[in-house]
Amino acid sequence: MTIHDVARHAGVSRMTVSRVINGEKSVKAATRSIVDAAIRELNYAPNPAARTLAGGAIMRIGLLYRIPNPAYLTEFLVGALDRCSEINAQLIVQRHERGADEEQAADQLIAKNLHGVILPPPLGDNPALIARLRDAGVAVVATGSTRPAPALASIGIDDFGAAREMTRHLIGLGHRRIGFITGRSNHASSGLRLDGYRQALAEAGLPAEDGLVADGNFTYHSGLDAAEQLLSRDPMPTAIFASNDDMAAATIAAAHRHRLDVPADLSVAGFDDTPLATTIWPELTTIRQPVSEMSREAVTIVAGLIRRQRDGDPAETPHRLLDFELIRRQSDAPPRRS
Repeated sequence: MTIHDVARHAGVSRMTVSRVINGEKSVKAATRSIVDAAIRELNYAPNPAARTLAGGAIMRIGLLYRIPNPAYLTEFLVGALDRCSEINAQLIVQRHERGADEEQAADQLIAKNLHGVILPPPLGDNPALIARLRDAGVAVVATGSTRPAPALASIGIDDFGAAREMTRHLIGLGHRRIGFITGRSNHASSGLRLDGYRQALAEAGLPAEDGLVADGNFTYHSGLDAAEQLLSRDPMPTAIFASNDDMAAATIAAAHRHRLDVPADLSVAGFDDTPLATTIWPELTTIRQPVSEMSREAVTIVAGLIRRQRDGDPAETPHRLLDFELIRRQSDAPPRRS
């Protein structure tokens, strides 16, 4: 069976079948169902070599990263690698050291003859890096929260809405003094999560005290320092919401060091739902961010941009938001009554 047989059986064009096989979002759900049914009925198995020839030269997709959280990076890489395997694309991974020259990093990627590049945070907010890549004809997609850039394709979650929902959840449990640990200042998500926290406080008529906000940078050690700062307040907060799971885990460790019971004396919440959230005690209440799905979708988006370039079609800049989920475990509870 060939792709032409599938197209005839489904009553669609060969290009539509190709788009379904490659997971492109431009295909209507009803059409996708018809094509999927035809593939099953004909027992059609796409041939990777044929797919490469049908789409022109094999796609070479770069992933430039500077992610401080190993668990997040691992999940991100798994999703990207899986999707590249499905569409028979090559994934070239390059680390970008903090403080290194961004334009030089772009030139290194360009020298590898890449067709597209995925930029996890915070690199998707670097205009010089993005401009250098795009000037060389490289398709670019930013992942995670980015500062508004209508001409740049992106995929992420609503960090503001997620942080607001978690803060509302803690308020709903009865907490009125809620501490917050920020992320790294050059990540757009850090500001959005802080704004979401403050918005929820304002909606509940609670003051946004500067002393209840401590600086972190998404690392465990920064979370320890920030938690110590918040726990030294008098009165101390009854709940602490950290901008990622690493810093939330550090907050639980600091609470134990102060002989505080979590969650009876202190509720703790995190963000991301990395594997760490279920390997500490108590298990962490957190926001689930679909990291692997995000990287898979980033590959799909950049592949679509590359195909449009090859076909001479007008450029598109899709902006997609994935759903987040508040996952409640054992690290939060109503505040202890004095």
